[in-house]
Amino acid sequence: MKVVAFNGSPRVNGNTAQSLKIVLEELEKEGIKTELVQLGGRKVFGCLACGQCGKIKNNRCARKDDEMNTFIEKVEEADGIIIGSPTYFSNVTTEVKALIDRCGYVAKANGGSLLRGKVGTAVVSARRAGSTFTYSAINFFFGIAEMVICSSSYWNMTLSRDPGDVQKDDEGIQTFQVLGQNMAKLLKQLKG
Repeated sequence: MKVVAFNGSPRVNGNTAQSLKIVLEELEKEGIKTELVQLGGRKVFGCLACGQCGKIKNNRCARKDDEMNTFIEKVEEADGIIIGSPTYFSNVTTEVKALIDRCGYVAKANGGSLLRGKVGTAVVSARRAGSTFTYSAINFFFGIAEMVICSSSYWNMTLSRDPGDVQKDDEGIQTFQVLGQNMAKLLKQLKG
């Protein structure tokens, strides 16, 4: 089994990345292969709604001027998907939104099998507020994609501003650890 985690923050080692690593450590303890993919700050564009993915039907976006198909390929190979995003004006980063829109459109245009039945979960960091909208945006995507959404003992988020602040958020760390444990259990139940 494999879980791919997308860091939607342009900060490679910021609080979102550190939060994702906490979840991934728990998955690795359970023997699940993991990969952390840097999405934030990468060259990705929004969906053009051209409909070509529905005509080509190869589980890829027809657009070739950015890196999105590399990320869609990683989604296709994974059993579980974690999307991490900092909270930007009460929502996900533009890179995360591009992944949601284009991967979702490709999945729907190709019959839904790209995402259906996979385990998905959100990991969110916020300075102070707005995190529930970010959390919801990611989970709405997982829901409409017919994925199984994994939860924790609290919303999967940390209150942290400066890089490293997540390490001071004991409740956030515990929430991410439980999330990793729950995701491992869920993957084993579904794949068992």
